[in-house]
Amino acid sequence: MSEQSSWHGENRRITPRSHDKFYQIVLALNIVAWLIFVASLIVFHYARPELISGVQEYWGVTGREDWSMSLSIYLILLLGLCTVMSIFVLFMRRFRTRRQNDYFGINVVILLAISITVLIWILSDL
Repeated sequence: MSEQSSWHGENRRITPRSHDKFYQIVLALNIVAWLIFVASLIVFHYARPELISGVQEYWGVTGREDWSMSLSIYLILLLGLCTVMSIFVLFMRRFRTRRQNDYFGINVVILLAISITVLIWILSDL
């Protein structure tokens, strides 16, 4: 009686994570989510109210004291997309990380917490 199996697929337990397509997709989505967050930081810089210092007030220099509504829409969309992508990556990692040497991915949790916090803060301030 031969012990050979008729299955000729790839054993995921032996395959390193760097060669796993699922891992590469999750990693790429994680990087894209962080890049979207950096883009939202840039939009935040231009959308927020301007800081008017005492010297500027003394000289009569005016500044915008409200949020730029046109840029705020883009900021909310970017932060919402970042939040959705982070949740998606967390769910994908949750259903796949079964190896003992797989990491939890705390950076996605931090990104999710920051995105949700800033989104709530901006929506309450508008």
